[in-house]
Amino acid sequence: MSANHHHPLAPSRILKLHYLPAAVAVVAMAVVMLLVDWQMRDSDNRDMRQQVLRDLVRIRTELESDIHGNVKLVQGYVAALETEPGMSQQRYSELGTRILQHETVIRNVAAAPDFVVSMIYPMKGNEKVIGLDYTKNEAQRAAAMKVRETRQLLLTGPVKLLQGGEAVIARFPVIQTLPDGSENFWGIVSAVFDLEKLYEASGLRGRDLDIDVAIAVVRPGLQDASPFFGTVETLSDNPVSVTMRLGHEDWRLSAIPKGGWSAMAANPWGTRLLMLLISLVVVAPMIWTGRLTEERERHLRILRDREDEMQALSQRLQIALETSKIGVWDFDTTSGVLIWDERMRDLYDVQVPEGKASYADWKGALHPADLAQAEADFAKAIATEQQYENQFRVIWRNGDVRHVRAIGTTYRDSLGHKKIVGVNWDVTEDVRLQEDLRRAKQVSDVQNEQLEEARLVMESAAMHDALTGLPNRRYLDRIVADYEQRPAEEMALTVMHIDLDRFKDINDTLGHAAGDRILRHAATTLAELVFVGDFLARIGGDEFVVISAPDNRGKDYMELAGRLIEAISRPVLHEGHECRVGSSIGIATRSAADSRIEQVLVNADIALYEAKRRGRNRVESFTDFLRQEVVNTKRTADEILRGLEQNEFMAYFQPQFDAHTLELVGLEALARWDHPTKGILAPAAFLDIAESLKVVAQIDAAVLNQALLQQFRLNASGFPVPKVSVNVSAQRLMDETLFERLENLSFRPGSLSFELLESISFDGEDRELVHQIERLKALGADIEIDDFGSGHASIVTLLKLTPRRLKIDRQLVIPLLESRSQQKLVASIIEIGRSRGIEIVAEGVETMAHAHVLRDLGCNILQGYALARPMPPGELLGFIGERRWLAGRDAVRQA
Repeated sequence: MSANHHHPLAPSRILKLHYLPAAVAVVAMAVVMLLVDWQMRDSDNRDMRQQVLRDLVRIRTELESDIHGNVKLVQGYVAALETEPGMSQQRYSELGTRILQHETVIRNVAAAPDFVVSMIYPMKGNEKVIGLDYTKNEAQRAAAMKVRETRQLLLTGPVKLLQGGEAVIARFPVIQTLPDGSENFWGIVSAVFDLEKLYEASGLRGRDLDIDVAIAVVRPGLQDASPFFGTVETLSDNPVSVTMRLGHEDWRLSAIPKGGWSAMAANPWGTRLLMLLISLVVVAPMIWTGRLTEERERHLRILRDREDEMQALSQRLQIALETSKIGVWDFDTTSGVLIWDERMRDLYDVQVPEGKASYADWKGALHPADLAQAEADFAKAIATEQQYENQFRVIWRNGDVRHVRAIGTTYRDSLGHKKIVGVNWDVTEDVRLQEDLRRAKQVSDVQNEQLEEARLVMESAAMHDALTGLPNRRYLDRIVADYEQRPAEEMALTVMHIDLDRFKDINDTLGHAAGDRILRHAATTLAELVFVGDFLARIGGDEFVVISAPDNRGKDYMELAGRLIEAISRPVLHEGHECRVGSSIGIATRSAADSRIEQVLVNADIALYEAKRRGRNRVESFTDFLRQEVVNTKRTADEILRGLEQNEFMAYFQPQFDAHTLELVGLEALARWDHPTKGILAPAAFLDIAESLKVVAQIDAAVLNQALLQQFRLNASGFPVPKVSVNVSAQRLMDETLFERLENLSFRPGSLSFELLESISFDGEDRELVHQIERLKALGADIEIDDFGSGHASIVTLLKLTPRRLKIDRQLVIPLLESRSQQKLVASIIEIGRSRGIEIVAEGVETMAHAHVLRDLGCNILQGYALARPMPPGELLGFIGERRWLAGRDAVRQA
């Protein structure tokens, strides 16, 4: 054999065999690395999903606890409505304040008898809900009908609200037990649980939440529902999901870690690198053991943390159950095992070993009268796997009867066994309260019937005049309101307003008994003479109103008014005295211009006023002329009030001169109205209306302020004015602000004078006015009597007041030049004043000839157009400074 032939175990072949173990080792190590890497990733993924599941279950528990806790609060409302179906909004709000006094997620509670919302608490912000008809609302009709059909609590959500926002709505049936024992479906109570507050209470809005949550509604036949909380991305990233049962529908809660599963997954490259190093350098087993021990400790810490969290959550749940005194139970339908917590045992007063009771224990505690129905309801809930709700009585060992409310829900465990878990709580006090309310309502109904009978009697008395038996003002208002509802063409009617003349005189002289006799006489006369069907009422002391009946259209009410005046004026004997009164009547008829009955009554009153103004004991009809007068008076009155606000009332000044020297001795301030469209108006244009408005005192005050200002300006300019006179009305004399103003002024005594207006008469016994005038004099002001000789002022006035000046009326001054007798009359007045030490001022000096005669008669002061006209403040300084009136002085002296 040749030496060049290859041996089967050649070096190259041997070399390949040497690499075989290494290759096997590498392959084995790679396989181990892959298996370990897969196992680590799978373990991390399970841990992450378990952590997300725990967080999600905690959120579901918080949501369920909040919803069911608030459901119990609203059941207080339901209990009240079942015993008090006629509850008012005020009572409803008071009950809401008491029941919902603590912080709660309940946004509002609405009561809907016959499915139409009529009450809501709180009202503020929820006004739009009033009147909502659930039967016509597409979004809520099905749920509302479901409540009536099942007569059980129904939770639905989320629901968009009319007021804005979303909520979970709990709908409670309100079942009224009638006196015969039957039940009446009264309506529903809808409680709106604010969805946003539920989110916050459950921690969904917490910033420290480590998961992204999406919540979607699950209904039969509804596939791939979009989430109403969270995003679609959460649902598409293999989320952890749990289901929350709401009764009519379920919520599916899905969650992933924030940022997704990849963001939370641990980085595997460290382990891979470590294994690679171990495979290359054969790392010591202790390092690997230490690594495994470290991982074990980390997992133990995680497990301990999770146990602590579960313990804390369990403690919080335990505190919540203890506080609410709610018992929890769980029943296995397969084994018949019934588990009760300690509160359940207390509720039923049953002792069972280790909380493990049986169906027989529950059944034995029930009241015999409630046993059959309670068993049937429980069996139905188990068979249909629907929400279980019931209320029944239990009998304690001491014989005490308690009322218990039960709620439960069915589920299946991991083995597929059907179970039902629920809660019970004691509602004995609520039931007793309902019974008390029911008894109170029965008593209230009896009292209401008695009150209604008394009300009818009182209403009849309140609608009629006690003296005459005629309808009164209140009855008239009701008749007017009824007539207002009918068209004017169907109710063409006539109104007569009747007022008795001289009735006050009879009352004052013969007493109220005589007055009552006259009123009964007038009432009887009117009732006998008015047309059949006409409405007759006494609306005031001596005022009566007649409204014609629709059937009396076209009858002559002017002729009837004449007959009424004649009949009322017939004498009436009272205790030997012959009493006689007259009557004034105003008539108005409904028309197209005055279709409202209230306006027709006003028109009749205006016509009555016109009848009295024309002499009384007559009848007047309302006309367009009277209407226009009323309109003009109203317009002027409004303009006067506006003018006072805009300071349009001002003072004009007319100088007064010494009759011998023609030197300026004073100014009279005269009221003027600077009307924005009519120009300067004298008092005749507005004084009467101002007096009726009782604003003359304000006008007087404005004139006084301007008079004092002008006197100060003239004195400061070197033209001293010895005296300024202003008019004063009776209203102003009784105004305390006048005296307060004068007390705060510093003026020389005698430099300010008040002229008593001609409308003030002191011939009577008006002591108060005399007292006020004496107060003015005590403050240093002079008093002048205006228009003496015109009939308004008299010698009696002089004796009472002892004025500083006496002003002769212009009507006596103007005819002086043609009448010697008039001169003698004026001379007599001047002599009377001189004898009393009173200065005489003559008004209406039209010519210098008048000035000459008055000077010779002994008059002290002259005032009139011959010397100076009334002028505005802006012209006064120039007139005095230039002494323009002296052009007539030489003529006086030469004469």
